[in-house]
Amino acid sequence: MEMQQIIENVRGFDGALVVAPEIGSDFPELSWGDAYFYHAPDGRMPERTQPYGTIITKDYPDDTSSDLGTPGRFRVNIHVGRERADALVVTEAHATDADVFQRHPLYGTAGWVCVIDPAENTADAVLALLRDAHEAARSRTARRAR
Repeated sequence: MEMQQIIENVRGFDGALVVAPEIGSDFPELSWGDAYFYHAPDGRMPERTQPYGTIITKDYPDDTSSDLGTPGRFRVNIHVGRERADALVVTEAHATDADVFQRHPLYGTAGWVCVIDPAENTADAVLALLRDAHEAARSRTARRAR
């Protein structure tokens, strides 16, 4: 599955905002080429809300375990909650293994999972989990608006 397929799928969710910083944009250079997924029906990036999913295309200074320096390699990160993360991550994979669910290297204890280069084993589940994460973000937005 290609990164762009995931982005286009998320863009189809009602009220979704995909922030994909490009080279030369006002976003920090480190974020260029990555994607951040929010529920934002007004089309504006929320100021006090974390994304419910991200795609990163490179190692970050505090997150180098996935070996994302290989061209074309990327990692999808999804907030699924602790209980669901426990169910998805049955066995501990090596941090660089592709197409398997793993705990996020930094936020795994907070209910985040990740998949490097989703393919045959994980692609459908990744899209379903992103939809579920979007719906959970929508519910949080609705509760805050009351």
